[in-house]
Amino acid sequence: MDRRTFLGVSAAAGAGALVARAAATAPAPETGRAAFRHSVTRWPFPKLSVDELARAAKRLELQSVELLDPAEWAVAKAHGLTCAMGYAPAGDPKTRLTKGWNRTEHHAWLLPGYEQGIRLAAAAGLPNVICFSGNREGASDEAGLEACAAGLRRLMPVAEEHGVTVCMELLNSRVDHPDYQCDRTPWGVALVERVASPRFKLLYDIYHMQIMEGDVIRTIRQHHAHIAHYHIAGVPGRHEPDATQELNYRAIMRAIADVGFTGYVAQEFIPTRDPLAALADAVKICRI
Repeated sequence: MDRRTFLGVSAAAGAGALVARAAATAPAPETGRAAFRHSVTRWPFPKLSVDELARAAKRLELQSVELLDPAEWAVAKAHGLTCAMGYAPAGDPKTRLTKGWNRTEHHAWLLPGYEQGIRLAAAAGLPNVICFSGNREGASDEAGLEACAAGLRRLMPVAEEHGVTVCMELLNSRVDHPDYQCDRTPWGVALVERVASPRFKLLYDIYHMQIMEGDVIRTIRQHHAHIAHYHIAGVPGRHEPDATQELNYRAIMRAIADVGFTGYVAQEFIPTRDPLAALADAVKICRI
C-alpha cells in the first residue's frame, strides 16, 4: 500500500487497544539539543482513525499528525496537535501526485484550490501545505521547471499574505512513483530559486532521496535553507527507521539539528509489527 492507493480508514477493530499501548511506550524526554518538532503522517496507519492516531501521537509527545485533508485538521487540534503538512482541496486526491504543477493546463484548477487551501490552513494555524510536481509525461526538466515556477509564482502572493509555506515533495521515480518529475534535490532547489519566495520550499523525504541520490547528510547541510520539512522511513522497504535498514537516522537527526532546523520531522514508515510500538521506537531514535 502507498499513499496513492490509500482510500480511507479501514475497520477499527483492535485500534483502541493499540492506542492504549502507546502510553506504555512513551519516549524518554528530549535532551533539549534539537529545536525541531515531531510529527507522524496519517496514511501508513490505516487501522487507526485520525482521532485514534492523534490520541496516540499526543501520548507519544509528538506535536502533529499530518497529511490530512481540511475536514480532518480539527481532529488533530482537538488533541492539542497541529497538522504540520496539510493537503489543499485541489483536484482528485487519487491523482494529486501525478497531475501537478509541471503542466500549465493544470493551473486552472490548481490555483483556486491552493488559494482556498492556504486560506483554510492559515485560519486553522497550519504552517505548511503540500504540493507535487506531477509526472513528466514527456516534459523535459527545463519545461517542467518553467511550468511549475510560472504557476507557483502566481500563488505566492496568497501564501505570503497568509503566512503559509507551500512545500513541494521530493519523491523517488525509481521504485515508488515512476515518471514523477521532482525526483532529485538539484531540480527542487532550482525550482525554489526560480519561485524566489520565502513561502515556497521543499519537503525533503529522506527515504525517497536515499533511493535516488544518497548523500543525505551533505545534502541537508548544503541545502537546508531550501527545505521546510522532512519525512523519514527506512531504506529499503519503507519500514521502521531502525537497525534493519541502511540509514543512520541518529546521525541524520543530529545533522538536521545542527543546521538550526526548527520545523517538523515526520515519521512516514509502513510498520511491520504493532504500529504504535513501532512508532514509539521510531520517535525514540529521532529524539536527540
